[in-house]
Amino acid sequence: MSFTATVKNELIGIESIQPEKIAELSAIIRNSAVINEEMKLSTENVAIARYIYQMLKELYDVSVRITVRKGYNFKKNYIYILEVKHNINALLEDTGLLKNSRYQAIPPLYILADEDLKKAYLRGVFLSTGSINDPKTSRYHLEILVGDEPYAQFVSSLLNDFSLNSKVLKRENKYMIYIKEAEKIGDFLRLVKATKAVLYYEDIRIYRDHKNMTNRLNNCEQANVDKMIETASKQAKLIMYLQETNTFDLLDEKVKEASSYRLKYPDISLTELSEIITLETGISITKSGLHHRLKKMEQFAKKLQGKE
Repeated sequence: MSFTATVKNELIGIESIQPEKIAELSAIIRNSAVINEEMKLSTENVAIARYIYQMLKELYDVSVRITVRKGYNFKKNYIYILEVKHNINALLEDTGLLKNSRYQAIPPLYILADEDLKKAYLRGVFLSTGSINDPKTSRYHLEILVGDEPYAQFVSSLLNDFSLNSKVLKRENKYMIYIKEAEKIGDFLRLVKATKAVLYYEDIRIYRDHKNMTNRLNNCEQANVDKMIETASKQAKLIMYLQETNTFDLLDEKVKEASSYRLKYPDISLTELSEIITLETGISITKSGLHHRLKKMEQFAKKLQGKE
C-alpha cells in the first residue's frame, strides 16, 4: 500500500461532527464528482468509496448506487463510481456547491466558518485529489491536483492560512498545489489529524536528516584530511629541497627541529605532530607554535626557489 493510501485510510477513520462532515463532503464532491442530471463520484480507493457512501446515507439519506469498472490507466486499477440520481440539488445546496440554481466553484463562508471546518475541508480535498510521497523512498513532496486556477489559488490560500507555504503550478490542463518543505508537509499531516502518519513521517524525516548530517560531517572531515595530507606533502618536498641544496642548516634550530619531525612523520596532523615532539623532546609545543615554525621554513625555502 502506498503512503498516500495509508494516510487517506487513516483520515477516513477520524471522528468528526456533522458540520465538519459537510465541509469534507463539499470538497470531495467539488473535486471528485461529475454532475449532470445525476451525480457521479469516482475513486480508486474502495475504503474512500465506502466512506463517501456512508456519509451520503447518514447526512442526506439519499439512494446511492455503486458500480465498479476497470480503469484505463497503466495500472488498470478498479474505479468505484457512486451514483446519486435524486435530491441532488438539495445536497449541493447544503454542501455550498449550488446557490440560486447556480454552481458555486468556491465554497461559501459558512462551509469554512472556523478553523476546524477549514481543516475538515482540506481533509476532503486531500482525500479526493491529494497525494504525498513516502519520505523513505523519495523526495519530500505533497501535491493536490485540481481543474482550474481560481480554485487552485483558493486551496493554496486556505493551506497558507496555516502557514504551509504552498504554491501553485500549471501542469498540462490542470493546476497543481504543492508543498516541498519536509517540515511543512509534517504540519499538514498534523493539521488534517493523520496522527499515525505524522509519527511515521517524522521518524523517517529525522532519520534522513541525521543521516544527511552525518554524511556532510564525514565529507567535511575527509576534506580536512585531504587538505592536511596535501599541506604536509608540500612541506616535506620543501624540506627535501633545502637538504638537497645544502641550505637546511641555515634554518633556526627550532625551525630545523620542527622540519625534521615533519619529514619523519609526513602523514599526520599538526596536532598529532606537536604531541609527538612534546613527548620525545620533553619540551612542550602547541599546534599553533608548530604551524608558525613550519611556515617560516616554507617562506625560507620558497624565497630560495625564487632566486634560482
